[in-house]
Amino acid sequence: MTSARVIGGRYRLAEKIGHGGMGQVWGGYDERLDRPVAVKLLRTDHLLPTDGSAGGNDHRRHGDELRRRFLRECRITAALDHPGLVTVFDAGEDDGELYLVMQRVPGVSLADLIAEDAPFPLERAVAVAAQLCAALGAVHAVPVVHRDLKPSNVMVRDDGRTVLLDLGIATALDTEATRLTLTGVPIGSPSYMAPEQALGATIDPRSDLYALGCLLHAMLAGEEPFRAPSALGVLRRHVDEPPVPLRDLRPDVPAVLERLVLDLLAKQPADRPADAQEVHARLLPLLPAAVPAPQPRFGPLPDPTRPYRHPLQPQPRPEPAAAPPAPRAEPHPFLMAAVPPPVAPPAVPLPAPSAAPPRPASAPAPPAAPGEPDLAAACARLSDLVDAGRRAEVLDLAAALLPRAQAALGDAAPLVRTIRTIHARTLHQEHRYAHALPEYRLLAATADGGPLGPAAQEHRYRAAECLERLGHGTEALAEYRALLAAAPAGDQDRAFDLRERIGVLLAAGGEAEAAWQWLLQLLFDRERRDGPHHPAVRRLRQNLDTLQPHRTTGNPPPADPRATPWTPTR
Repeated sequence: MTSARVIGGRYRLAEKIGHGGMGQVWGGYDERLDRPVAVKLLRTDHLLPTDGSAGGNDHRRHGDELRRRFLRECRITAALDHPGLVTVFDAGEDDGELYLVMQRVPGVSLADLIAEDAPFPLERAVAVAAQLCAALGAVHAVPVVHRDLKPSNVMVRDDGRTVLLDLGIATALDTEATRLTLTGVPIGSPSYMAPEQALGATIDPRSDLYALGCLLHAMLAGEEPFRAPSALGVLRRHVDEPPVPLRDLRPDVPAVLERLVLDLLAKQPADRPADAQEVHARLLPLLPAAVPAPQPRFGPLPDPTRPYRHPLQPQPRPEPAAAPPAPRAEPHPFLMAAVPPPVAPPAVPLPAPSAAPPRPASAPAPPAAPGEPDLAAACARLSDLVDAGRRAEVLDLAAALLPRAQAALGDAAPLVRTIRTIHARTLHQEHRYAHALPEYRLLAATADGGPLGPAAQEHRYRAAECLERLGHGTEALAEYRALLAAAPAGDQDRAFDLRERIGVLLAAGGEAEAAWQWLLQLLFDRERRDGPHHPAVRRLRQNLDTLQPHRTTGNPPPADPRATPWTPTR
């Protein structure tokens, strides 16, 4: 298996996620910080003069100027701090290519949303445009012109927040700066390019507002304002033809919104709104109002109106499993702090590919897609990533491998269970308990030895930890009790741990007397085996001291840590 390219000694490229005339965008991983990133590689050969006008010395001089200009622009964009802008992490040159490392934004591109769901409801289109106005206001204040505002350069996150991408090729507005493109070829997409940009004339922030008008038209009408068989034909129509008014295509569009789009698409920059702030002010009356209720769970497609309907609200509680949750008892901060956080289990080594069971003749393994490693090579790669502790890559690769291995071998195959265990435990280590829980439950249901076998009990224990961490105390308590009843007689450490967790959850559910009696008996048993100075014994004594005042009142321990002098020992 060919090793992936590493940029700058730390950014490993994994898959190409975009390309254009200026270069390529790769999804990758920062090996130093173990996080996903996006890496843009700029094709310098397309940015330097190619008409023979520059000799060897001039070519080198242009190359040096390009590198200086590129790094300067990266410094400008890296200094921008706005939730609607992608974060720039790093920039430099590697093997003759300029690279820009950015935050990899999760979500769906606006281009995919338009393809999936256009024309948009009015409030959704207005919400996207208003959020982009806020981001453009921060960009234009530098001052920087984005120059390539288009649907594929806008990501909509699950929470509805829109993020503007690809600021790395923007042009800073100062009289001393040369253009990043030295070939005379304008940067941008023909379908969203302002007339002055298409003609190679001077551009300013109002050129981005023209592109915003094209975006609004595309979201509301389901297509760009100007279409033609060729890019040159599209550019000619941008320069020469007026746009079709939106109400001719969609009568439910308010007249004020149609007027705004026509103003944004004015041929002369002076006839457009003055700045992004003015556009936002005109959009403001059309935005959805805040809803006086907690926000619902995320749907299959992100909703850009969510930040306006539920401003600054916490993310909705994720559904922990397919089955409806039982009534919850919120864990108490004192006693939860007294119980040490669950220790992540050791990584599960993948069996050698040759050890995988043979595939049934009726279910042949699907062939790998072009450029995709075969299953054995991918499993070997997963094992290497687990050994290296690169969790972000482990999660992505395990999630991609699971459906392939299931199709090839079936749910109960040892290799499939191993990949799923790695996936579940890595999710657990990353504190993504809502996602780990259904994986553990599926593992327990397919484990060798049945629901009371050692493997199933381990998976059920981890699932109960997830329930506890998600605040589903009643469900977690029931599972811990069942595990305690089935625990092997010789595994005293696991029994002690289960008994302490049961006592903590009893206290969290308001059963102070029952919790006190339960933990007191555990203290006697634990002290008899481990002595009075063992950390677990000291922790139990502190828990009992905390519970003592609440045995007769029937009230749970106070929720405010300042209401008691007790400090937990971790």
